Amino acid sequence: MVVGALCVRDEKILMAKRNIHPRKGMWTLPAGFMENAETLQQGALRETFEETGSHAKVIQPYTLFSLPHINQVHMFFLADLLDENFGPTSESQLVELHGEDEILWDELAFPTVEKTLRHYFSDKQKGEYIFREENITLW
Repeated sequence: MVVGALCVRDEKILMAKRNIHPRKGMWTLPAGFMENAETLQQGALRETFEETGSHAKVIQPYTLFSLPHINQVHMFFLADLLDENFGPTSESQLVELHGEDEILWDELAFPTVEKTLRHYFSDKQKGEYIFREENITLW
């Protein structure tokens, strides 16, 4: 189970350029594998801190992707970024806030990140953020 957060501050999204494999050097939302004895939300917030050095507050569950071909489930929460103390960590080469026009779409690490971002920007235009569940059978 991979958990992560789409953290928003001043209408921009917190993005991290990966410093670890797989997809080193590609952009992502803070996310990673759950650890034992933590909730989904705790895992997402821990990953946000480990990859960006910042704190967030979960607003709601946002996207859930089943990836049976790699035996994974990816879940992202919509969250408020609580501070601007973000920066590179051992897991991230670069951490930045990106508006929609600043997203490097061709440099995103994972399809689940791209889908989550596209849902967010579509929902933002409508002013309503709805939970989505999808199956992805191939990258």
